[in-house]
Amino acid sequence: MVEEVTTGWVGAVTRVEKSGGLHVVVLEDRAGRTRTFPLGPGFWVDGAPVELTAPTRASAPAAPARTASGSRAVTGVRARVARGSRIWVEGKHDAELVEKVWGDDLRVEGVVVELLDGVDNLPDAVRDFAPGPGRRLGVLVDHLVPGSKESRIADAVMRAAPAGTVVVLGHPYVDVWQAVRPERIGLTAWPTIERGVEWKHGILRELGWPAADQADVARAWQRILRSVRSYADLEPSLLGRVEELIDFVTSS
Repeated sequence: MVEEVTTGWVGAVTRVEKSGGLHVVVLEDRAGRTRTFPLGPGFWVDGAPVELTAPTRASAPAAPARTASGSRAVTGVRARVARGSRIWVEGKHDAELVEKVWGDDLRVEGVVVELLDGVDNLPDAVRDFAPGPGRRLGVLVDHLVPGSKESRIADAVMRAAPAGTVVVLGHPYVDVWQAVRPERIGLTAWPTIERGVEWKHGILRELGWPAADQADVARAWQRILRSVRSYADLEPSLLGRVEELIDFVTSS
């Protein structure tokens, strides 16, 4: 992972090739975009200037390793110092799922994920955070559907914040558990729980799993989380929102 100092472009070295009689290096950023630069000085690695040179002999290209999110894996790179920008999620389960799938990417980008103590507290929390230039805030909210309480709070927060500093996105599910594809735990679809029934306990009873107390809920979640191997085990409606949030907080 190197940075081209003139443009600030950061990306993984994917290949070296000849162009117009000169050797050039192709760098791919975390979004899969590529740019080509002449080999030589003018690059940084881990904050130190380096000169890139062509390999002395050709070798067969290996298929690039991928992270759980599908991004190109970057090896031998220390975690970036945390940005001022943040991503907030509603609860511990949301944070653990984001970490399992996007954790490697977030460390490379220097993005910290923090827990939000309920969406009702979002307006006060945003005011305390004081978003601004270089200090963006991306928020992932459960059950963000038109006309919901969550959508009204999200709209009010984004109107109140300085333009371009806060974005609130969400998935349509009652809980982030439903963002895991049901077939990963042997279902064809997540059960529908009657109104007035605590959702997670209702799900556990439908599944025939222990549902007596919060410890049973915690064990069930760890079982569900273990079933997630990569982004392919999550619903697109969550995948897209998390990717948008990462792009938003890293573009500042």
